[in-house]
Amino acid sequence: MRLLIIEDDYRLSQALKKSLVEEGYAIDAVYDGEEGESYAESTPYDAIILDIMLPRKDGIAVCRALRQHHITTPILMLTARDTIEDRVQGLDSGADDYLVKPFALHELLARLRALFRRAAPHKNGVLAVGDLVLNPATHEVTRARVHVRLNAKEFALLEYFMRHPNQVLTRDMIENHIWSYDFISASNVVDVYVRRLRRKLDDPYENKLLETVYGAGYRLRELEIR
Repeated sequence: MRLLIIEDDYRLSQALKKSLVEEGYAIDAVYDGEEGESYAESTPYDAIILDIMLPRKDGIAVCRALRQHHITTPILMLTARDTIEDRVQGLDSGADDYLVKPFALHELLARLRALFRRAAPHKNGVLAVGDLVLNPATHEVTRARVHVRLNAKEFALLEYFMRHPNQVLTRDMIENHIWSYDFISASNVVDVYVRRLRRKLDDPYENKLLETVYGAGYRLRELEIR
């Protein structure tokens, strides 16, 4: 999943970016409100982490502008201020959640997962396609109840497929979703990672889940369990 961090504290932004990348997220980080608004309007992020106190344009104004422009991306607002008025103002501007600094990383991760669950059909957050099961909270993946070991990027790719079962995902869609702007990729990086998933998820089984749609991209088929 791809996230945008809009935070002017460089050390905090880089620490968050490093931790979230280790969790398998693709991260873009910017340091002022105007640039953040531009990024958010040009890229389909899964969530935005937005500080309130920003140069050039504050987080409240950024959030309000994004909602006015019909950007529905979930927004988690960060602030060092903890008055009720501040929280109400942030939520009324269109934010989906609110986190007060300083905060623990595991709480931030839990709040992000809660935001993602709101749009998911299964409110427990666990994703299932046929006999394939993925738990975003624990990073556990099983097929036919057998544990499958994936690295962070393989996990992110599989999660993207499982959030869009039976949909054709183009190579551009996958690359834009899984990798951030600062990643310099080889032209076949998507194909390489799809092959890795196939070796782990499909090769041991008769029924294949990942299929190539020639001239279009890839699709994760939702097979019936018998």
